[in-house]
Amino acid sequence: MDRDEHEHVIEVTDLRGVYGGGFEAVRGITFHVKRGEVFALLGTNGAGKTSTVELLEGLAAPAAGRVRVLGHDPFTDRAAVRPRTGVMLQEGGFPSELTVAETMRMWAGCVSGARDPREALALVGLERRAAVRVKQLSGGERRRLDLALALLGDPEVLFLDEPTTGLDAEGRRDTWELVRTLRDAGTTVLLTTHYLEEAEGLADRLAILHEGRIAATGSPAEVTAAQPSRISFELPPGYFLGDLPPLDSLGVCGHETDGRLVRLRTRELQRTATELLLWARRAGLGLRRLDARSASLEEAFLGIARDASAREASAGEAATRGSSAPKETEYVV
Repeated sequence: MDRDEHEHVIEVTDLRGVYGGGFEAVRGITFHVKRGEVFALLGTNGAGKTSTVELLEGLAAPAAGRVRVLGHDPFTDRAAVRPRTGVMLQEGGFPSELTVAETMRMWAGCVSGARDPREALALVGLERRAAVRVKQLSGGERRRLDLALALLGDPEVLFLDEPTTGLDAEGRRDTWELVRTLRDAGTTVLLTTHYLEEAEGLADRLAILHEGRIAATGSPAEVTAAQPSRISFELPPGYFLGDLPPLDSLGVCGHETDGRLVRLRTRELQRTATELLLWARRAGLGLRRLDARSASLEEAFLGIARDASAREASAGEAATRGSSAPKETEYVV
């Protein structure tokens, strides 16, 4: 085993997933996850997040491409992979009449080397609810139970599909802290989430999926750095946008105005901010409502999704024009 295979706990190469009706949910994606890393999959509904995770978990065979988890194919080598992984699905299906403790003991009997169920319940803050029937749990408590079951086998790799959906703010923060603790102890975590704050705070690296393809990947800082920063301010009375220095000389790549409010987009935040403030000082002006900041992950996510949709629409229009273009007449002589 070479060094990359040892470090890359999850390896995905040109992965494709197709449902029975022929719908291609995953359309040729490639990425890897390092040992002891938190990797997040982001995307709008239908982007292919859950379909990708199901292929990684070995719940289905890929239509094409290659998947390796801990060096094995998770579908054909399931017996080698499953005891070393933990899985938290979007929604668990537990017998509603069992208590929390009974559910944990039942699942522990199906797990190799299971830890004490009481320990797993304590990790997710459910130890005081052990005697409560599953049907009496709140939605957030059921998600905590899902997570406790995923942790029973002390997994090397943990798959979390929308782990904090239904949790209140405190429960979400507690889960984030638990994920960080697991990561620091060496567990590799792959999660899907709709909460961009969650991905930004937890993920070492992430991939943004759009219609079954990876539109961007990297650390949260790398992904956001690819999007323009922004500066906004209010023009002083008597001044107009044309009174500013030429915007291209400020490093501005786009702008909008809303009354006297000016919004500038720039890929050189420090340079643009410096030149703008020097201009204001020379003119003896104060810039009210001045705000300068880098792009957020939310802005990057929306921008990437918007750009990907525009590219696909443009490609579709080009294909339509090509198919409808008049054909040259062929003459046989």
